Amino acid sequence: MRLPLSLLLSVKKLIKILFYIISALYPLLIFTSLVIFKLPVRILSLCMIALALGYFLTFTGSPAAAAAPSVSGRGASASAGLLRLRPLVTSFLFLAAGLACFLTNQTVFLRLYAVVISIMMLLAFGSTLIFPPNIIYRFACLTDRTIPGSLIQHRVEAYCRKVCLVWCGFFIINGGISVYTAFFASERVWAIYNGGISYLLMGLLFGIEYIIRIGVNKKMPKVNYITKFTADSFADDHIVSYEGRWSDKKYKNWKDFLTESAKLRSFIMKNPAEKWILHCEDYWLFTIAFVSLLQCKKEVLLTQNISEGFLKEIHTEGIEFITDQKAAGGRDIQSILDSAENPTEEEIRTTPHIDSDETKICMFTSGSTGRPKGVNQRMTEFELDNAFIISKWGEDFLSRKLVATVSQHHIYGFLFTVSLPFALGVPVRRKRIEFPEEFTSLDDEKYMIIATPAFLKRTVEVEGKLPTKDCFIFTSGGLLTYEVAEKSSRAFGFWPMEVYGSTETSGIAWRRSLDGQEWTPFDNAKIWLGDDGCLRIISPYIKNPEGFATADLADMLPDGRFLLKGRSDSIVKIEEKRISMTEVENRLLDSGLVADVKVVAMEDRRQYLAAALELNAAGKAKFEGCKKLEINKFFHNYLMQYFENVVIPKKWRFLDRLPADVQGKKHKEDIVALFK
Repeated sequence: MRLPLSLLLSVKKLIKILFYIISALYPLLIFTSLVIFKLPVRILSLCMIALALGYFLTFTGSPAAAAAPSVSGRGASASAGLLRLRPLVTSFLFLAAGLACFLTNQTVFLRLYAVVISIMMLLAFGSTLIFPPNIIYRFACLTDRTIPGSLIQHRVEAYCRKVCLVWCGFFIINGGISVYTAFFASERVWAIYNGGISYLLMGLLFGIEYIIRIGVNKKMPKVNYITKFTADSFADDHIVSYEGRWSDKKYKNWKDFLTESAKLRSFIMKNPAEKWILHCEDYWLFTIAFVSLLQCKKEVLLTQNISEGFLKEIHTEGIEFITDQKAAGGRDIQSILDSAENPTEEEIRTTPHIDSDETKICMFTSGSTGRPKGVNQRMTEFELDNAFIISKWGEDFLSRKLVATVSQHHIYGFLFTVSLPFALGVPVRRKRIEFPEEFTSLDDEKYMIIATPAFLKRTVEVEGKLPTKDCFIFTSGGLLTYEVAEKSSRAFGFWPMEVYGSTETSGIAWRRSLDGQEWTPFDNAKIWLGDDGCLRIISPYIKNPEGFATADLADMLPDGRFLLKGRSDSIVKIEEKRISMTEVENRLLDSGLVADVKVVAMEDRRQYLAAALELNAAGKAKFEGCKKLEINKFFHNYLMQYFENVVIPKKWRFLDRLPADVQGKKHKEDIVALFK
């Protein structure tokens, strides 16, 4: 008669529970059986053998195997039907101890079980120190699945390694005492230590580690995103912003931020407008205004361009405009704050909830044509972008004060000078650096520099090494040539870190040209080439599930990295000859005489190329005293080595500096205007 499967499974489960209880109370049971009840050694050993066999069968019987869930993935087929290592070893130890005890009629083999357990635990913990991640870190990640890839991952891993080492030390000492009690002490002493004192010591170690862990957790840096922060996210005296140099001690702290945010919220809530144009050159005022608008659930329109003509296009009826600049129709933020009543402590401590998915942000970007266009964004994607940067370079931000040369009204500037430092609590300089010479005063502190390639190019023209301390440089918004990167390294003592992305895609890849020209995609970005040879991107920052099609031509490498080759809209036809304007620009830069160049397509009676050049020091020295016609002829003959005559630029302009916006971008319309 066969028992029902459910009954067999219940019996097996009961045996497992019984075995776990006996394993935990093993020393006490041995002491009670031998000392108190005077049970013969061989009878006790037979009980152990029976228990070990029962435990062994619970993991090898077909009903348990049939009831076990299917396993998929690598090695699943190989693991089917194999014994689990831990139950096998445990039951084997009980069985071996029982058999040895039965054959020799000696209790020492029963006592050695505690020694073997210590050795097994030492091997289990110690092996993960050699083959990380260590076992304590694995337990931590099971408890908190947000640890991997977070700001605190490396700190948690380092702390868990120390804890793992402590436990290894405990198992060595505990095993040594167990050896002594097994061979040289009475059953009573052996039972008291292995069944009582040993467990008390483990509990004490757990308790001490738990108390220490609470203190360590308090010191761990926290990430407080704009949509997640509370009034208690930072201490009231935590520095949020500063003026000039850090050592000037002109600070704005967290209490100031809460107070001024409350003032501005009061003003915004009294205004029925749902859309607000925001333009602030002051990073401090920008952050206060931006956060306050989101807390009031307003749509924020961010624009770098506040020219009268552009504002007429977007500053329509029903839209408010706040700024710190003199602009038509704009309300001055500082005046609003100065005239506002002081909020109560309750109002200061109130931080209205911001739903990241419901935020409405419109960024006006020049696009590839130079005509401003609005791109709708949310804080959801911005904070996902920040999360990756924080996971990779968060410690570098935390150890420095932030200065920037970029505008926070564009995505790169916003992410790196507003959203990310706010989340980490990194102090930000209120005014951006406008002149390279300002870097010479930053010798009082370690700084994180957020710059554009164009600004770095201007900066490295300053002779000699800048007196900056252990700086870290991020750059984006254009091509950073290897020459400028190398000169930046000599000037700052740090080779710049480049981020590739756009307003539509946010950041998707990074590189440090010191290690090569290849771009490494962010871990959460999927990148491939479309049929037109341009990059296609899917990432958490792109709302469209089908991804985004760029106009960037590239070569994909087998390891997933890629090389940029220019833009598809840089390819034109000149008298039926296809030519890449980017390729012409790169050839001119390769001459070693050109610091910057922009090639554009012109059309009068026929279509042709025109080139605007900025000569470097070597170029200026070479052509000193030469007529423009001679310089034109030199570059024409130089390009004849690579291109047909028909596609070589027909018009040339040589400038001290090419026209560019605050982000360092050169717009086609501005370059074309040079030739008209």
